[in-house]
Amino acid sequence: MTGGQPIRIQPATPADVPLVLALIRELAEYERLTQEVVASESLLHEALFGERPAAEAVLAVAGDQPVGFALWFQTFSTFLGRRGLYLEDLYVRPAWRGQGIGRALLGHLARVAVARGCGRIEWSVLDWNEPAIRFYRSLGARPMDEWTVFRITGDALASLGRASPSA
Repeated sequence: MTGGQPIRIQPATPADVPLVLALIRELAEYERLTQEVVASESLLHEALFGERPAAEAVLAVAGDQPVGFALWFQTFSTFLGRRGLYLEDLYVRPAWRGQGIGRALLGHLARVAVARGCGRIEWSVLDWNEPAIRFYRSLGARPMDEWTVFRITGDALASLGRASPSA
């Protein structure tokens, strides 16, 4: 319970797509990455509820007020020989932080992972986000310092896709 209100973790529905997108935008603002958000309701709807869903999301709700969300997708580890989950976004609205909601969202995701036979949950955190890093460490998570995340997007992605295969 937070502020006297029980927190429910519930699956996002198609009707929740505008809310999920609004929460993604709030997260982007917090992370100083607003310019990176190009997702639309239609893209998000297709990703979460289309013919081949690419991701899943849950909402944290206090009473009838949405206070946070988590969005994840399936991965696979060749080393483990098992699937995993990648937590793309975890966000709790500022007024609700420090009340166990992030832990409840991650606990829900951990139960999903265990039920599906996953070997791990992974995610990224911005280097400057010390409150999040402390929180994740308190749960027993550890940084993967020996790994560097790489990303290819936009024109570089298109160019690589057009490149002819070498022999």
